[in-house]
Amino acid sequence: MKKQSLIRTIYLYIFALLGLVLLIIGGVNSVNMGLKAFIFTQAEEEQRILYKQMPVPFSLSRVEELEKEMETDEEVCLSENEKTDIKNWLTDYNNWKESRLKIDPITARRHRDASLNLSLILIGLPLYLYHWRIIKRETREKEEDK
Repeated sequence: MKKQSLIRTIYLYIFALLGLVLLIIGGVNSVNMGLKAFIFTQAEEEQRILYKQMPVPFSLSRVEELEKEMETDEEVCLSENEKTDIKNWLTDYNNWKESRLKIDPITARRHRDASLNLSLILIGLPLYLYHWRIIKRETREKEEDK
């Protein structure tokens, strides 16, 4: 009769459980992603809207001052530095707008989620199967020795 140490048994069960947990998390996240993609299609719409917000030009207080000057029909006076800032912001805004049109944030996030879920499954499945197979074999050998 082979004597098994308690530590080895605990190790095998812990790592089998860890593999099973990774497998479950990856599977649940994959199902969640699939449901959002095909059934609950509006679940991620808020993220699309938030992703498309334009950058803030410059300080809000200066923008409010300019609005007040425009409302009172006063001539708006901008310094050369502010004019340069506005031109730079306009260039940045146009670049930002073009780059946003090329990317769908939801598809990009789904790809990130899919790679994470697949990696959890690919690590969890062999981890679980290997350790569980050892547990079953040792249990069977123990019963045969009795």
